[in-house]
Order: sequence, then C-alpha cells, then structure tokens
Amino acid sequence: MTFNIIIIAIIILLGIIFLLVEIFLIPGITISGIAGIVFIAGGILYAYKYMGASAGNFTLLITVFLIMGSFLFLVKSKSLRRIALNTNIDSTVDVSDLKKINIGDTGITISRLNPIGKVSINGLTVEAKSIDGEMIDEETEVEVIKVEWSNVLVAKVTTSV
Repeated sequence: MTFNIIIIAIIILLGIIFLLVEIFLIPGITISGIAGIVFIAGGILYAYKYMGASAGNFTLLITVFLIMGSFLFLVKSKSLRRIALNTNIDSTVDVSDLKKINIGDTGITISRLNPIGKVSINGLTVEAKSIDGEMIDEETEVEVIKVEWSNVLVAKVTTSV
C-alpha cells in the first residue's frame, strides 16, 4: 500500500511539473502539456484501480488542490517577474518633416502610390497616400491636399491645355 502511494505521488507530481512548465515556460500545446495531462490522469486512474474508489476520489481532490495551489503560487511569486519582459517603449516616430509641408505644395512621386508610396515635396522624402485611392505612377507631379500626423494625402496634378 505504501508503495502504491509513493508511485501515485511521483506520477502526479511529475504531471503537475510538466503542466506548469507548459503553462509558464513553453506556451502552446507541446509535449510537456500533453505529458502533464497524461501523467496526472494516469496517477488518478492508478489510484482508482489499485487503491479503491475512496482513495481515487481523495487523490482526485488532492490533485485538483495541488494544481490550483501551485498555479497560484507561481503567479504570485517573484520568480516569474525575473524572467518577464518589463521594458516600456516610449519612443515615437519622427514626423518633424511633415511640419515643413503645407497644403497646396507640389512634389514628385518617388515610388508608385498604390495607394501609398514615397513622394519628394520641398526637398523632403515623405510617405504619401493617394487621396482617391487611385494608383499614381512614379515621376508624376502631385499636389498636397491634406497633411496628416503620419503622412500626406496627395492628388495627381492635372495640367490644363
């Protein structure tokens, strides 16, 4: 009987360890998670088969409490904070060139606007978007219709004959 209890305890503890490794270290469905579930289920089934229904129920109850307790312990412990990424990104995109561009300025497309591409306006290369969504070929003259926070809206300059 003592031998069966030792086997059940080792199998369930291995299952809990594999399951916690799956949850906290190797996210996704991997061999560790599957092994953890198989070991836990195997330990509980072993208890039901070789120790009886009451011992199986007790093993199931203890296993549930051990899984919940170990999960809560790891969540609240500082060991996860040591391996977690705590870096904050406080940088921003440089859009100072857009402040030098005004509505009505003209420029030349550097790349095809499909509907977004690069445009040279006032000697600055900025990202531009076609106002009506049409494709504008490169080396085409465009006019600034609107300046947004990250790009400019342009339209093809129509030449009147």
